[in-house]
Amino acid sequence: MTLWSEDIISVEEAETLDGLFRVRVRRSADDEAFSYHDRGVDGWVSFTWGEMQQHIARWQHSLVQEGLSCGDRVAVLLRNSPQWVMFEQAALSLGLVVVPLYSDDRPDNTAYILDDADIRVLLIQDARRWKRLAAVIVAGNPEEHASLRRVLLLDDSEEAAGCERHDDRVMRVSSWLTREQQEYQPRRGSGDELATIVYTSGTTGRPKGVMLSHLNILSNAHAGIAMLDCYRQDHFLSFLPLSHMFERTAGYYVPVMAGARVSYARSVAQLAEDFKSRKPTLIVAVPRVFERVLGKLHERLGRGNAVKRLLFNSAVETGWSYYLYQQQRAPWKPSLLLHGAFDRLVGRQIREGFGGNLRCALIGGAALPLQVAKVFSGLGITMIQGYGLTETSPILTA
Repeated sequence: MTLWSEDIISVEEAETLDGLFRVRVRRSADDEAFSYHDRGVDGWVSFTWGEMQQHIARWQHSLVQEGLSCGDRVAVLLRNSPQWVMFEQAALSLGLVVVPLYSDDRPDNTAYILDDADIRVLLIQDARRWKRLAAVIVAGNPEEHASLRRVLLLDDSEEAAGCERHDDRVMRVSSWLTREQQEYQPRRGSGDELATIVYTSGTTGRPKGVMLSHLNILSNAHAGIAMLDCYRQDHFLSFLPLSHMFERTAGYYVPVMAGARVSYARSVAQLAEDFKSRKPTLIVAVPRVFERVLGKLHERLGRGNAVKRLLFNSAVETGWSYYLYQQQRAPWKPSLLLHGAFDRLVGRQIREGFGGNLRCALIGGAALPLQVAKVFSGLGITMIQGYGLTETSPILTA
């Protein structure tokens, strides 16, 4: 049986987002921090907090060589990965401002943000994405992007090497990142400093940049932990883009603050497999994830016999009544005596589809339909509906 324990870092002790990570390394250096699926070895690779800081120190050293000044903007256009965190933490530790970009955004929107935010360094996933973006920059006015002095390709392919040969700004991370181990250089920053500019679509016109300080985000993450009860033994499965503040705060900074670990899902298509192999206890999700699962459940039940449908519906109804009773929103009734049996027959099987350990899902981005909440809450997965916006770092209420 898991013994749950808390090790929350206070906002006052952290001071800044890079300070938060530094304190976590000091407290939990040998604990697992992040993991991802490496296609090269066809398996999951993990980093401890201490190992993460060693990698961050190398990114930090290499960024220093670019001659950047405190307050300069750097951008990251990557899928969720430990490298996303390494780059961001290295940048924050140098007083740089991080601008996350959406990996599925149109090239013209991305080009606009690079110019509007005056980006100095861009870390991008692969050569294919850079070629699409570069074509827009060249077709427009290249002088608008004169501040972009370095483009880093995480991709190490021959196509990326070709980009490196034909553009002095472009380097593969494998050749740009120092190979020697470096000593991490801490700084003493202020929580009031600008940490990030996050561009949102707004209601009209071009994307608008939302300016958030270290303290904005730290205070939101701490408030989230007070509501969510996050423990050192928790395990997050991260699949919403880190370019959105919802995932970035709740699925990245909250785990750092609590000492929990994070696994980065391979893709939406492989999400079901990742749930079963990683066995998360917490996820940050949008309603669509659970709507799709419920739709598949209904399809399967529709092909089955009437007894299975009756059993499922009875388990949901009894589980929902039990849930309301636990919350003191409904009185006890005799049918609740069947809750344990229904949970063993139905609830446990549904939870196994999510890895068997999922205790809570934090939902945002859209309203969670009542029927979806009723089904999964009734089957033993706590559903927390959050509401917020980028400008509030992002959670307002839950």
